[in-house]
Amino acid sequence: QVQLVESGGGLVQAGGSLRLSCAASGRTFSRNTMGWFRQAPGKEREFVAGISKDGVSTAYADSVKGRFTISRDNAKNTVYLQMNSLKPEDTAIYYCAADSRIRVDKLASAYASWGQGTQVTVSS
Repeated sequence: QVQLVESGGGLVQAGGSLRLSCAASGRTFSRNTMGWFRQAPGKEREFVAGISKDGVSTAYADSVKGRFTISRDNAKNTVYLQMNSLKPEDTAIYYCAADSRIRVDKLASAYASWGQGTQVTVSS
């Protein structure tokens, strides 16, 4: 299990950008597949982006392709989500997730460790 802490959320106008960070504790960060999920009020938690242990493989939800970029810096035990061209429908709590037993997976149930989330609000 990895301890995860998200940061970087906030209020931004449509078309703007935010960069989320997820800091992990311990020495096993590089052994974890990482994912970003989001949950809007009244909706299910949904996959946003995922990245493999070495950062080579990534996956994105169709709704964010071309706008969001996931990356990781294993030396800093941190995964990032660069969000550009933000839309009001991107408004949600964004969660970081980790699991050492899986490849990049779009299912929330596949991830064993979760952060507490960071709020992203996009105004029009």
